[in-house]
Amino acid sequence: MRASARLLLLALVVSGCASVAPMDVALRQSTPSPAIRFGVDTFAFPNESRSKNTGKPDLYANYCFVMTRAVVQFHRFARFDPAAPKLGPEAYTARVRQVVARAPWQEALPPDDRVVVPGYTSLFELSRDQEAAVKAGLVGRFWTLVHWTNWRVTFPFPRWQQERVARETLMELRAGRPVQLLVTNFPTWELNHSVVAYASTVNRDGKVEFVVYDPNDPSAPGRITFDRTERRFVATQVFDTRPGPIRAFRMHYWALL
Repeated sequence: MRASARLLLLALVVSGCASVAPMDVALRQSTPSPAIRFGVDTFAFPNESRSKNTGKPDLYANYCFVMTRAVVQFHRFARFDPAAPKLGPEAYTARVRQVVARAPWQEALPPDDRVVVPGYTSLFELSRDQEAAVKAGLVGRFWTLVHWTNWRVTFPFPRWQQERVARETLMELRAGRPVQLLVTNFPTWELNHSVVAYASTVNRDGKVEFVVYDPNDPSAPGRITFDRTERRFVATQVFDTRPGPIRAFRMHYWALL
């Protein structure tokens, strides 16, 4: 990539459309309930590891970007109606496609305008009982793997930019909106992954801990930590990843990013 193109991309990534509250201001705001409920508003099946499932038929791998984006899309555009009669698998596949067809950066729809998923109480229950139908309804993984914003993992972003990501994530969570994040420890190839931040706490050291849904582990929440002194993220509890410094970027929060 030419140097001018790199500079343009960097400018797009670090710039924002609105001002962001300072970290201390964001932390002083009241902490709402988690934006989503783990094990309720998340998928029951995992994004599987190729290295840990060699030779497994029908391997569902490299779908982390698809699954995390879909969690946000279901949060904004779907409504579950457990009292309504259940449908056949093909009908559920169609409903899932309707939900994920909407751009994830769009505003949440009012309840009456949302895609209705009958017969189930939650995304977790639906994806547990209708796993094949849900997977068929999720979009393909190819374009998420080659999306132009993924190239951010190769750039040496300054720590003030990482602090901005942490502040923006806090403000989104305070507004009740889950945040899809790209997390990486590139140039190590261990972690180039996507998670959804849905809650935050401040630990005794004053560091901000983000509770995340990690599609590789549907059994328990993960955690990434923002060290306010060092102004960097740390993989505290990310599936199959050694704890250590990482970089984080917001995904799909407007049309270009």
